[in-house]
Amino acid sequence: WVFFSQQFCLLLGSCLGGVFKRTLAQSLLALFASSLAISLVFAIIPLCHNVVVLAVVMAVAGLAMGCIDTISNMQLVKIYQKDSAIFLQALHFFVGFGALLSPLIADPFLSDTNCILANGTANASSNLPHIRKSLVPHHPGNLSHYDLPMKGMVVTRVSYAFWIMALINLPVPIAVFFLLYKERMVPCFNGSSHPLLSADELALETRPGDKDELSSAAQRAHVAAGHEDLFSCCQSKNFRGASYTYFAVHITGALVLFMTDGIVGEYSGFVYSYAVEEPLSVVHKVAGYLPSLFWGFITLGRLISIPVSYRMKPATMVFINVVGVLITFLLLLIFSSSVVFLFVGTASLGLFLSSTFPSMLAYTEDILQYKGCATTVLVTGAGIGEMVLQLLVGSIIHDRGSYSFLVCGMIFGCLAFTFYALLVFFHRMYPKPSPELDEASPDKAAVPEDTGQYQR
Repeated sequence: WVFFSQQFCLLLGSCLGGVFKRTLAQSLLALFASSLAISLVFAIIPLCHNVVVLAVVMAVAGLAMGCIDTISNMQLVKIYQKDSAIFLQALHFFVGFGALLSPLIADPFLSDTNCILANGTANASSNLPHIRKSLVPHHPGNLSHYDLPMKGMVVTRVSYAFWIMALINLPVPIAVFFLLYKERMVPCFNGSSHPLLSADELALETRPGDKDELSSAAQRAHVAAGHEDLFSCCQSKNFRGASYTYFAVHITGALVLFMTDGIVGEYSGFVYSYAVEEPLSVVHKVAGYLPSLFWGFITLGRLISIPVSYRMKPATMVFINVVGVLITFLLLLIFSSSVVFLFVGTASLGLFLSSTFPSMLAYTEDILQYKGCATTVLVTGAGIGEMVLQLLVGSIIHDRGSYSFLVCGMIFGCLAFTFYALLVFFHRMYPKPSPELDEASPDKAAVPEDTGQYQR
């Protein structure tokens, strides 16, 4: 329930994140509040002595993470548009880098034995390997044979890991606050700093004769550019005059990320359980390296994708990703009894999955000419997929055994490729803008876009 509360609120935060994108001030204030909340949550977690309180605290963290996810992706697409692919790859590189770094920070503070000292601690500690193995979902009955002491003196240093992470994250809200200060958006310091905007942009915002005209132009650009929150996207006024391919691009793009992000969640969550079971029976300590290897190659892949995205189209990158995932799962099924290939396949899968999200986001927004709700819909679809497929695969492994882990991955990979093929088909069917509309679009009209973007 603790992890579910975090995942559910992360999804909710992803849906609500678009609410704060209307002005630069709203986006920066939301980023400041969310990043500061994450530092506070990490500091509070070691003090939670009740599982309900912990669930609430983790829910707040999920809400903040979801808001950051949507706002950061949305603002990069809005600011850089056709050049956003490179910046999205860089953004998601740091996402993977954080996922790789945080377990390494926590590892020195984790105990190999039970953290509660009591009379039976020695026996309980020696039984821990058997207990860990019995925690695999389809052997729940063995748990009653091993008793761990639940009362006694708690000996653990894991709190330090949370406090270190809170300190590491603290420069982020400080940096956002500095940006708010430089943009004169902090009420107490409005007159003392020089803004980051250029003089020309400020002149366009403050010129008296053009104020009303610019305001209406900014509103038109805002409506045309889309990027609404999920609830605004669902309003009927946004559907008027839209072709069926408009909806199809949103849906198929979201379904591709539903599958690929779901694969990331289920593979990182269950590859350890799969490895320690038969026929592989990998030693627990060695199997523990698999999730780190997976996230390590996701991070490496995102780093490689930054220069690659400058040369290669997002559509081509997504094609390579989904085909690579499909081939990797096929080879994992063929060599399912090889421990060596499990490590090779894990690295390969991380590499192919690494750039799927930013490439798909750039590709879909490019199809829609930055006028739809693609960013919000895709972020929400990815969040739902990570939550739902992890739960689904866990239930299937419980009923069918560990081999179904790879079968599920193969099925999800096939579905991701199918949805990508449909997306390409709808892309070809999607109406291209006429030259007149193209000249009037927000990405062609520099003045309305800038004034709308930096509107206070």
